[in-house]
Amino acid sequence: MKSATRNYVLFFLVCVAFHVLGTWSVPLVDRDEPRFAEASREMIERGDYIVPRFNNQLRLDKPPLAYWAQVASYRIFGQNDFAARFPSAVAAALVAMSILAWGRQIGGDRVGWWAAIVFTLSLQTFLHAKAAVADMWLVFFVTTAHWAGYQLIENRESRIENRGKWWFVFYISLAFGFLAKGPIAWTPLLTIGAMKCFLRDVALAARFKFVRGILLMLAIVALWGVPALIQTHGEFLQIGIGRHVIGRSFVTMESHGLNSTGGYLLLLPFYFLTIFISFFPWSIKVPTLTKKLWRERGQTADGQYIDSYLLVGAAIIFVIFTVIKTKLPHYTLPAFPLLALLATRHIDSERFLKSAATFALCIYLALAFVAAPLAGRFFPAKQLCQQAEGELRPEMEFGAIDFQEPSLVWYFRTRVKGWMAPLNQKSASEFMEKGGARFVVLPTTLATTLFPNPPATWKTFSTRGFNVAKGKDVDLTLVLKPD
Repeated sequence: MKSATRNYVLFFLVCVAFHVLGTWSVPLVDRDEPRFAEASREMIERGDYIVPRFNNQLRLDKPPLAYWAQVASYRIFGQNDFAARFPSAVAAALVAMSILAWGRQIGGDRVGWWAAIVFTLSLQTFLHAKAAVADMWLVFFVTTAHWAGYQLIENRESRIENRGKWWFVFYISLAFGFLAKGPIAWTPLLTIGAMKCFLRDVALAARFKFVRGILLMLAIVALWGVPALIQTHGEFLQIGIGRHVIGRSFVTMESHGLNSTGGYLLLLPFYFLTIFISFFPWSIKVPTLTKKLWRERGQTADGQYIDSYLLVGAAIIFVIFTVIKTKLPHYTLPAFPLLALLATRHIDSERFLKSAATFALCIYLALAFVAAPLAGRFFPAKQLCQQAEGELRPEMEFGAIDFQEPSLVWYFRTRVKGWMAPLNQKSASEFMEKGGARFVVLPTTLATTLFPNPPATWKTFSTRGFNVAKGKDVDLTLVLKPD
């Protein structure tokens, strides 16, 4: 027991260390990372941990769990890029631990350890375990819910005596998954429903006690949800669920997809193609694995339902996001733990597993230690902030033209307590004419036009970089009036 505990702890620490490598080298990437990081900082400033805000405006598109995790990280590491990303590394390590434990139950040490490694070294995991967003917390709670659901389905005597524990794990995971990223966390309920039809087990509903469990789940969510709805006068439901859940199903948001009927049909196979990149290098075996599972369909063995369970759980996630119009490659990430377990159960070649793991590890370490520091030079918001930090004062106001990305708010509010004002060419001149210290960030070509002969006391700072959100090069100038 002591040896097993030690191995789990060491594996967890190794996973966290692997995921945090390079997180301090690359500035937060627009637009999601700075939004999460800044909203968590504003929670601390306001002392309001119920309703998140960004740049002094309500941010209602995500529940609060990821913000709470970042707040805890800030308390330990300070308010910086590393601290904003650290919770995702912890969540990814917890996912790997869950996969390890579940895999050992269904296939022994080999399946457990390799499944955890397969998940950890998948490309999409590598990227999102280093990102200051909510996805890894969603993956963790969806994985524990799927794991608990399988324990409740199994009829083995060793499972029966622990059903009470797994029942609580199942519904508490669903609740915290919702607090991480909304109703998509409830997909394990669909997996259980599908398996009930497949198994035709009349006692299954009694084991899950659905009514009692869903009431428990909703009660946990309500501890945050009711105060949030009261504070926002119902806007959290209208915007968070109405726009960002239902709305994403019928229209593309932030250009993530195609709105036309033809474009929608064209993108239907999107996730079945992007998996070859997202699940790399293990996706090399996807065609072979698919053929093998098809040949072995209908066969039974010890733990006979596990393949069907893993397939159904992963397929439901892929189908849901295939139907939804808004598309991004990482949306199917909650299916990756299931795919990792499924792949490891059926990939017999130890040579392939070791070679792929070694190759992936070398590539990821090179990206973390070499590519990340080089990429850091192309993020203009941080570059401008570093250039001007000696002139920045807490009482300053600031605005921006054209480049109004969240990274400006995140980096400049480390020194300035005011809020970023979105400006245009006319309002920028009026903004700078007002009394008090202030500055404006704008394209360099506009700076020379709007402020051709600035007063001698004004200062300017310029940089070139890349706007990741819009996919274009930028040349920016910061014009600062000291008083």
